[in-house]
Amino acid sequence: MTATSVGVLLLCRADPETVRPVARLLHERMLLLPAGEGWSVLVPEGKPWRRNGHEGGGRAPADPGAGGAPADGIGPEPVDRVVGGWATALAVGSTWPVLALWWDGDRSGYTLASGFRRPVGYIWLADGTPAAEDEAMRTSALRLGLDPVLDVQALEALTRADPEADADARLRGLLAVLTRAGVDLPPGLSPGEPADRLRSVAGIHPEAEQIEWAGWRDAVREELDAVESSGLGPWVLGPKARAVATAQVATGLPLALWGARRRSGGWIAAGLVLLAQGLLGFAYDRFRNEGGGGRR
Repeated sequence: MTATSVGVLLLCRADPETVRPVARLLHERMLLLPAGEGWSVLVPEGKPWRRNGHEGGGRAPADPGAGGAPADGIGPEPVDRVVGGWATALAVGSTWPVLALWWDGDRSGYTLASGFRRPVGYIWLADGTPAAEDEAMRTSALRLGLDPVLDVQALEALTRADPEADADARLRGLLAVLTRAGVDLPPGLSPGEPADRLRSVAGIHPEAEQIEWAGWRDAVREELDAVESSGLGPWVLGPKARAVATAQVATGLPLALWGARRRSGGWIAAGLVLLAQGLLGFAYDRFRNEGGGGRR
């Protein structure tokens, strides 16, 4: 790893089909690849982080030949902050964790985001010296569902001094433990590689998929496709969904009429709710089928 080898890998504990709609919401161009059974990896195409390490407190010079802050006073964020934000955005509201691996020439580390819980992470200096609390490693193992004995022991070894292991070796050790949980990164996507090389390697992978923001309409369509392809799909779209809608209309209409005759506001409301749900179910089914996004 050199001072210019800044890189990022975003490991998601979900298959690419599940990750795709959420990744689009980041508004960042990325490449999405499978990374083992039940895992995916996102490789950013851009480099919206500081290119010269982490020093400087988030500020950049006004021009290459002068010091001071730029016109707006704020420069690019350090790479760990950028990917930490991405990982948190991906994990919030999802049922799967996101592990962001990063390195910037001076340090290497990871950030683990899982739902609404506070992200945890670990940092090593370039020579492999641990620079974080050991408890973060144990918390990470728990949130990733790793073996509480064997895997935790292997991870704790990464928190102890080892003159033979630099920061890249520490991240490779972390990935070695994750292979027992199914992680299998494509060849060439390795800690310490610069972002340009990671992007080039990912781009030639036969299963690589371009991820980019295409507007809210496409984002909503992606979310609907994800729901319809899940276990709930048959009850949202298709014959089963139409059968449910029919039952709701068939029950709701007479229930509302019966409530009206008895002047019962509660039964009228219950009937109207069932009727509305049934009609919406029919409308959604027709809309998705006519739009070519659903299954018949």
